[in-house]
Amino acid sequence: MIEIKIITENKKQFLDILLLADEEEHMIDRYLDRGDLFVLYDENEKKSICVVTHEEEGIYELKNLATYPAFHRLGYARYLVKYILNFYKSKNATSIMVGTGYNTSTVIFYKKCGFIESHIIKNFFTDNYSKPIIDDGKQLIDMIYLKKDI
Repeated sequence: MIEIKIITENKKQFLDILLLADEEEHMIDRYLDRGDLFVLYDENEKKSICVVTHEEEGIYELKNLATYPAFHRLGYARYLVKYILNFYKSKNATSIMVGTGYNTSTVIFYKKCGFIESHIIKNFFTDNYSKPIIDDGKQLIDMIYLKKDI
């Protein structure tokens, strides 16, 4: 049975899975305390996680979506994104943004969840991370933002 819990304290206990989506702890520290942390459990086992921040009136940003590799492609991340969209819609959000590396499979995932391309931040990964971030064998340089109106 799938259950999603909102964690309000001791958020760093989930650092192992958060680091799967954001490789440097200092970057996670920039948003973890100010964000809502959602953890998806199936049969009482942690599978997927997400942090969402309030950026401005009606606009929220999905900052970190991660699923343990053993549970990839089982629908947990998609289930969690759908939950997040409904959760913030009930809080009068107008849109959810997500920034990610221009990794084809990641961008395709968000597009399948209904997000559309919004804008790009040039050199985000090279300017903000101490070492190259490699995803699917390619170095990430620019961050692409996607948006979904809700």
